[in-house]
Order: sequence, then structure tokens, then C-alpha cells
Amino acid sequence: MKMNIYSDLVEKKLNLQKSFAVLLDPDAVDPSSLNSLVDLSEAAGVDYFFVGGSLVLSTHLDEVIRKIKSLTRIPVVLFPGSPSQVSRFADALLYLSLISGRNPELLIGQHVVSAPFVKKSGLEVIPTGYIVVDGGAPTTVSYISNAAPVPADKNDIALCTAMAGEMLGMKLIYMDAGSGAKNPITESMIRSVAENIEVPLIVGGGITDPEKACLNCRAGADVIVVGNAIEKAPSLIKEISDAVHSVKCENLKM
Repeated sequence: MKMNIYSDLVEKKLNLQKSFAVLLDPDAVDPSSLNSLVDLSEAAGVDYFFVGGSLVLSTHLDEVIRKIKSLTRIPVVLFPGSPSQVSRFADALLYLSLISGRNPELLIGQHVVSAPFVKKSGLEVIPTGYIVVDGGAPTTVSYISNAAPVPADKNDIALCTAMAGEMLGMKLIYMDAGSGAKNPITESMIRSVAENIEVPLIVGGGITDPEKACLNCRAGADVIVVGNAIEKAPSLIKEISDAVHSVKCENLKM
């Protein structure tokens, strides 16, 4: 029986259990090399694979997802950068609305175009408020979206944006400093948002070590997403996974 990803996320949040997602860009992954990556993820107790990117130039999205599904029961969640990044072979789709920007195409326009195909796919669709935060370097998502990110020191803007997204019906809030960010999102910003919303909070971008992942979880992140750092050093999967999952134990001891 297929897992309901959103119910799983909510249940983990209620149980103070943090999750770790490995982000895979289909352009950067060779399907033939997925075996070792999946094996490392299985051994590390990774909770989810997020698959997607701001630009997907390759044509093997389906192939990558089918390969992952053949190797593991770890759920595969689409993290699309465009309507074309939809595969019926995944378990769920983060239906992203860029609520930190003012580009109508990424708030609703592309969703209108993709809606019939998404509906037909049979995927579990999770409405997700996507907030891009300045990570100290230009990112593909900021360029493609033609939208300025939330300034890194403006906790109030991030907080009000997340609250608005939740009240508009978003089931997840995803705060992202972007792929290759020089500076990850601050703990103070994460804490400001986490303390004022009830839906699960996903945080990614610029997380390159277990210590930062742990601090983000303590600040209130429910899911930590890491991509670039793992591409460069796959051994980090186990270290970051252990750090993320240790936070539940710490909370239970308090």
C-alpha cells in the first residue's frame, strides 16, 4: 500500500520526529550510479528522496525515479522547477507556489497550465508555500523566477509570508536558500517561522555539515533537505542523517 506522504510528515511533526531528505537533481545524477547512493541512504535511514531542480535539461526524470523505486522503499517526492517536471512514477508532488515572490506565473500561472496533467498523474499532490531566502549568492531559482529573495536578516518578512501561505491553505512551508548557497538560513529566521505556523516546515540550501542540520532542527525545521553537499561528499549522508534524527531524542529528554 502506498504511503500518504503528507500524513507521514504531520505524524512525525506531532511526535517531534525530524526527517532528512536527500535532494537529487536529474541533471547531476547518472542513473547507473544510483545504486551506491541509494545503498548509502538506506543504511543512513534517509526518510525521503526529493527529485527535481530549477532547470532540468535531461530527459531521464522517469528513468531516475523508476531506478530509485526499484532499489528502495524510501519515498520519492517531486520537487519541480517547472510543470514539465512531473513523473507518475513518484510517490508525491510538492505543488510549489513561490509565495516569497510576486511573479504571477509562479504563484498560480504555471499551476493552471500543469493542472490537467498533474491530476491525471495520480500523484499525491501537496500544496507547498515556497519561500526563497537570500543565501549570499545568485541562485538559479531567483534568476528563473525573476523574483528577489527574502533578505537574510528580515525574519519578520519570512514570518509573515509563511503565515500568509498557511492561511491560504498551503499544507507545507518550504524555506530555501537555494542550491549552492554561501550562507544557510539563520536559526533565528527558522525559529521565528516555526513558532508561528502549525504545518510542517522544510528547510534547505547551504547546509553542508551535521552541526548546521542539527541546529536547524532545534530551531524548528521538521525536514532538512541537502543536495549539493552530498553530491560532493556522499559520506555526509550518514553524518547528517544521524544529526537530524538525534534531535527527537534530545527533545524527549527535555
